[in-house]
Amino acid sequence: MSYLFTSESVSEGHPDKIADQISDSILDHFLAFDPNSKVACETLVTTGQVVLAGEVKSQTYLDLQQIARNVINKIGYTKSEYMFEGNSCGILSAIHEQSQDINQGVDRGNIEEQGAGDQGMMFGYATNETENYMPLALDLSHRILQTLADLRRDASEIAYLRPDAKAQVTIEYDDDHKPQRIDAIVVSTQHDDFVKAGNGLSQEDADIQMLNKIREDIISILIPKVKAQLSPELQALFGEDIKYHINPTGKFVIGGPHGDTGLTGRKIIVDTYGGKGAHGGGAFSGKDPSKVDRSAAYAARHIAKNLVAAGVADQILVQVSYAIGVVEPMGVFVDTYGSAKVDLNDGQIAAKVIELFDLRPGLIEKNLKLRNPIYSASAAYGHMGRKNETVKMTFERPDGIGTESKEMEVELFTWEKLDRVADVKEAFGL
Repeated sequence: MSYLFTSESVSEGHPDKIADQISDSILDHFLAFDPNSKVACETLVTTGQVVLAGEVKSQTYLDLQQIARNVINKIGYTKSEYMFEGNSCGILSAIHEQSQDINQGVDRGNIEEQGAGDQGMMFGYATNETENYMPLALDLSHRILQTLADLRRDASEIAYLRPDAKAQVTIEYDDDHKPQRIDAIVVSTQHDDFVKAGNGLSQEDADIQMLNKIREDIISILIPKVKAQLSPELQALFGEDIKYHINPTGKFVIGGPHGDTGLTGRKIIVDTYGGKGAHGGGAFSGKDPSKVDRSAAYAARHIAKNLVAAGVADQILVQVSYAIGVVEPMGVFVDTYGSAKVDLNDGQIAAKVIELFDLRPGLIEKNLKLRNPIYSASAAYGHMGRKNETVKMTFERPDGIGTESKEMEVELFTWEKLDRVADVKEAFGL
């Protein structure tokens, strides 16, 4: 019997994602000027206010307020009518030095002896239902909001969009877990109050006109642009019977941090696999790679993606667990959901994973190049399934006289590389 599965995404202007992007931008600036920085930075955003908190150990000084303001302005909160604006919001910093009790279990000089920054279990997942080995419902939700953000910035086709938005996609699957059609799409987007009551037009009628225009533009402008990015097989899932829910609660003028408080780390399912696979509970943003909440989750994704790409299984979940200060992982678990293409059980596959991949925290950092300022790019639209590419980035900090500028070439989303497929095929006889 067929079944439905749903995933959601949120835009870069969603309050929680603003907080994630500020935390990761602070982390990136610390790593740019001191790669050995230890950072655990949390952000809260609300009406006209940003609060920074957390622990840092670093040899560099940063203007945290200016970093936060730059992020807010880049996202698009540049108007006072939003009640949250980058140049005028208040910013309070309560960041202090990292606990020495934690640091002593992590810093040991030799990278091979570096202990895990915390206990916990981390998961990685991959499926072959999309080209980027991500669950389809989440991939489409991300694409909808990334395309909506492009339309907002261009403003030539849709001029009334504001930064806050959410999307949700429901897919119908058959008994073999293959997507058959898109059942429903939900888009809620913040917007200007672009139809006003007056001259005989009631407030209710003005709101109806706005909602009708937004619905028409989402369905006739946004969705075709999303479809154009997809393969013909996925385009065929967009049938005439899709149920569209566009701003289903009514008008959405009040949004962003004025409409809802945002906190770092509250969108961990959006950040990962949209509810597919599993999640260990640890957030990513604002944490340097000594925190295995982040680095080991990336390593587990790297493993799962290379295994699926090599043909070991149609979908794979990888779990790795750690104890704080301990070098070797507590255990590695693999679940292929009965989709394995090799004559091995999941325990035997896990044993081969342990042989193939070094999951010591220091080696994860080294192999995936995680001590670089690469994290701001991951703080919106998901940490997984993104494009691995090398880009130039510029970071600035005041030095007491002026501003020091540093340009760096960094490789983004290294955990998405399919650089171990040949090794996996050889190990599994594929």
